[in-house]
Amino acid sequence: MKKVVFFLLLSFTCQIILAQTHYKTVKSIKYYPATFYSNDPYKDTMCVLDLYYPERKKDFATIVWFHGGGITGGRRDLPEPLKNKGYAIATVEYRLSPHVKAPAYIEDAAAAVAWVFQNIHRYGGSDKLIFLSGHSAGGYLASMVTMNKAYLSKYNIDANRIAALIPFSGQAITHFTIRQERGVDALQPLIDSMAPLYYVRKDAPPIALITGDRELELLGRYEENAYWHRMMQLAGHTRTKLYELDGYDHGNMPEGAYALLLKIIRERSKEIFEAKP
Repeated sequence: MKKVVFFLLLSFTCQIILAQTHYKTVKSIKYYPATFYSNDPYKDTMCVLDLYYPERKKDFATIVWFHGGGITGGRRDLPEPLKNKGYAIATVEYRLSPHVKAPAYIEDAAAAVAWVFQNIHRYGGSDKLIFLSGHSAGGYLASMVTMNKAYLSKYNIDANRIAALIPFSGQAITHFTIRQERGVDALQPLIDSMAPLYYVRKDAPPIALITGDRELELLGRYEENAYWHRMMQLAGHTRTKLYELDGYDHGNMPEGAYALLLKIIRERSKEIFEAKP
């Protein structure tokens, strides 16, 4: 009887310890080499990331999160619903238009992702469990870094190593800010080398495209993602899924998408872990 009580107490104690994981945030990490900054105050402010991670834990997943704002505004944020879930979050600042023009902000996004791949092991994380996500413009940047393999190949990283891409209402065609930089009207659709759709391919990592309600979304955001989903299917990519959150508009759709993102990370992490030799 005493042994039973002892083991019950031990089990209970272990559960409490697991539930009390401590998290640390390292702020303003420069993700480019030092020579890139060259005493440029704008780069010093914008080309940085904050890393939130669980202490004394090993092989955790990392969410690389890009904020929205049309590539003209917004600041890096740490989404509250993603905290305290056992994962790291790398929340990325990047340069904005019109201070810079495409592809500078996509290059920033790629440099930040490369930094995570190269450094997350120093904090206890696994480079096999790196997930890319973000809302609106952030979803677009995550998508470009994943779909156009050239951005990460510059760092000798195969974009197919990304565990999964999960953009929230990301633009699938050429972003409207890039069209504006070129003098193209916001309602004139364009699919060129600045569009995730341009890089449809069979061998991409798993993709979950999440949008708000098609009748409430910004412009044709649902339809863009639906077309991307269809083209991936035709290319033979069997792991692209499309989710439409009924009743959510462009602004509040993350409220419904965070839980889906966490579910995908749990399932994909388990799949990768179980596939280890």
